[in-house]
Amino acid sequence: MRRLPVYLLLDVSGSMTGEPIEAVKNGVQMMQSALRKDPYALESAYISVITFSNDVQQTIPLTEVSQFQPPNLSASGGTALGAALQKVAECATNEVVKSTKEQKGDWKPLVFIMTDGTPTDNVEPGIEIFKKYNWGIIVACAAGQHADKTILQRLTENVVTLDTADSTTIGAFFKWVSSSISASSKKVDEVGNDDVSNELPPPPPEINLAQP
Repeated sequence: MRRLPVYLLLDVSGSMTGEPIEAVKNGVQMMQSALRKDPYALESAYISVITFSNDVQQTIPLTEVSQFQPPNLSASGGTALGAALQKVAECATNEVVKSTKEQKGDWKPLVFIMTDGTPTDNVEPGIEIFKKYNWGIIVACAAGQHADKTILQRLTENVVTLDTADSTTIGAFFKWVSSSISASSKKVDEVGNDDVSNELPPPPPEINLAQP
């Protein structure tokens, strides 16, 4: 079976303490609930969670939707986005099945990045490694007024911003993530080849598309 890998890169730095981190936890739970009701996502989507603060951890390896359990998140420390980008590329290299002459591998991974601040590490090595990987859809979310969207725009054209990092806006973002995963899961089920559209569903009004 060809899997649709989905990687969530979540900022759990100290600035996410309080309502933001609780909103992220609730958002991941909401995403889990929505995807478990989607027959296409149940069949193909596999979710991984990578968190970053001072350190980077893959808290959940690629796990099928029916078995996925949201991690217990807590906020502290800095914003090691560069290390997180390197980590997700390493995880995808190790976990995603490549196509061979004999069989088709997994679909190209989807990546959703959320951060509310400016990186506190050297992002350049991470960006270089991240961009070498053959991703499917990449979405980066700059949550709140202090998020550095310029670095995110170096990773993908799909950069969105949230005016505030509160329960309403972060909840809306994860609802959109759920819709995006569902749409991609349906698409891979419908097509018989690798011509899978990278189009995303329209974002809700709480989410702004970042201007170049």
